[in-house]
Amino acid sequence: MLKTKIIKIDEKNINNPEELGKLREAAGIIKNGGLVVFPTETVYGLGADALNRNAVGKIYKAKGRPSDNPLIVHFSNAGDIYKYAEVNETAGKIINKFMPAPLTLVLKKKNGLLNYASPNLDTVAVRVPRNKTARKLIELAGTPIAAPSANLSGKPSPTSAEHIISDLNGRADMIICGESSEIGLESTVISFNPDNPDNGINILRSGFITREMLSEFNISENNLSENNNKNNPPVCPGIKYRHYSPDAPLRILSGENHRIIDFIKRENINNKNKKIGFLCFDELSEYFDKSENIAVISLGPRDNLNEQAKNLFGALNKFNNIGVDIIYSIEPSRKEIGEAVYNRLMKASGGKVCGV
Repeated sequence: MLKTKIIKIDEKNINNPEELGKLREAAGIIKNGGLVVFPTETVYGLGADALNRNAVGKIYKAKGRPSDNPLIVHFSNAGDIYKYAEVNETAGKIINKFMPAPLTLVLKKKNGLLNYASPNLDTVAVRVPRNKTARKLIELAGTPIAAPSANLSGKPSPTSAEHIISDLNGRADMIICGESSEIGLESTVISFNPDNPDNGINILRSGFITREMLSEFNISENNLSENNNKNNPPVCPGIKYRHYSPDAPLRILSGENHRIIDFIKRENINNKNKKIGFLCFDELSEYFDKSENIAVISLGPRDNLNEQAKNLFGALNKFNNIGVDIIYSIEPSRKEIGEAVYNRLMKASGGKVCGV
């Protein structure tokens, strides 16, 4: 087991000499083939030199990640993407409009230098994070950084340093503890029509960059199903394997509020030996009191979709810490970033929605 160095960094002052010194140390670990956990605006990432076969292999081993599940390669600036991937006209327009951003593009590889991040594929997933700490680390390392979320494979993604330490202490060389993730969900992932890459995109994984924001780029109708077949290798994370799962089974509840509240209370009465978790909105949490053996965690107000996205993985990690036997979740909105929250909950539940 590795001896993990855990450091704290002031993300608001990363150009101060003290903070730069910490990041230079982390960059040195990356250059020497080690693993570093670092903050991004989406979730915390577990990073390694994308050009180093052994280093990339350490990511898969540390996470227990399936070997055919590709990694996203992170760059400090958008211009570097052109050195490693073939950027079609539509991709160029998207890069110019959005990046740096919580957005990943699946593009054709150029010169094979990023083969380790997506073995057995002719494409690679790339992005430029918006988080300044992440970009500065990549810049100082002088190499693209391959980085999935910094959690054990299949578990909820980490949005604060405390989530990571229990999972990856002893599995990475360094953990950089910064602020809680600004967005709280992994990046949106898009690919391009293989027959005509300059005409139309596929949304492979929803995220903060929403369908509405991308609407001018001719989104394909069956966007979330591309390559989501067990017989095909996935072209990016989040589309083949079950992800984001808390320790307890999770079920999504569909129905009117009063029916859902009655259902939760009945389940509590009928299962006295089990502790129930209920993931809901602020408006529903007030219907439960501490005398009931129900762990109620709110995602935030029903009409604040950004807050729901930011709070989701933190809530699932809290249920793990509390220790519940089953989690019931309210069905979120599917508009704007609500589509991403719904997508993550469906993955976490194995696609189980229960009408009440």
